[in-house]
Amino acid sequence: MPAFYKFFLTKPLADAFRKNVSGSKDGLPDWAREIANGDDAGLFKADGAVWKVHGNLGTLVGGVRALLLQAAHPAPLSGVAQHSRYESDPMGRLAGTTRWLTITTFGSTQTIEHEAKRVNAMHSKVSGDYTDNSGKNLNYRAQDSRFLLWVHCAFTDSFIKSHLALGYALPEGADEYIRDWAKSAIPLGLTNAPKSLAELEATLNDFRKNDLARSEKTLEVVGFILKPPFGKSGLLFYRIIANAAIATLDKNELEILGLKAKSKIWLKIARGALNVFSAFLGPESPSQNLARQRILRIGQN
Repeated sequence: MPAFYKFFLTKPLADAFRKNVSGSKDGLPDWAREIANGDDAGLFKADGAVWKVHGNLGTLVGGVRALLLQAAHPAPLSGVAQHSRYESDPMGRLAGTTRWLTITTFGSTQTIEHEAKRVNAMHSKVSGDYTDNSGKNLNYRAQDSRFLLWVHCAFTDSFIKSHLALGYALPEGADEYIRDWAKSAIPLGLTNAPKSLAELEATLNDFRKNDLARSEKTLEVVGFILKPPFGKSGLLFYRIIANAAIATLDKNELEILGLKAKSKIWLKIARGALNVFSAFLGPESPSQNLARQRILRIGQN
């Protein structure tokens, strides 16, 4: 283990970070135990593209990137500022996002439907107003298809690009991941999610041209995302992850978010740190192990 990583990255730090992300030090909060329930394999095949991407610690980089990228759209950003717990309970918000992502990836269809109802109920309460990139004051609802599409694309783009930029293998290719992950949006009410890398890029370009803009809240929210309330060691690790995430954003997005480009060297530094964390935490998450047990049980019946 390189001396730099050995000094800063320890098992207690890894456990603490996992608690911040999932809400539980062992990576198995109460909601994750629901993954053991159900009588089918879920939306995605075991060890397929979605499992490989989301079962990888590279999702830490992808998650930070997704939060930053979402902040480039004034409507969802207003939703975060007006309805989110990002200031009073930022870790609770992160754990909530982790919950949806993990259950949707590894849960049975019944468990996924239950989780989607929870998320949809939350989204039904989120509405307000925002100023678009032309200066017009408009109304928004979190369940509007245009905003659902943006959030889905921001997540999809962030996870696949971070995974590949960090040098993790994906033999199935980006298209399979994007096509499969589009299924996750259907229970949330989105049926027109991109099904290929080309479609994803075209959709993102449309948003860049017509929707993305800096608002009065942009720099405030971005600043909070980049400096959450971690301890010194945790914040050092987080900065490595955040710098790697910024290194994957394009020029247009960086300009809107008020960020300077980061060297690609941060991706190599982050990969080294994640390799050490993986050694501490194990090759698979507890949630993934529960999914395997459920699928094995189904196969034996």
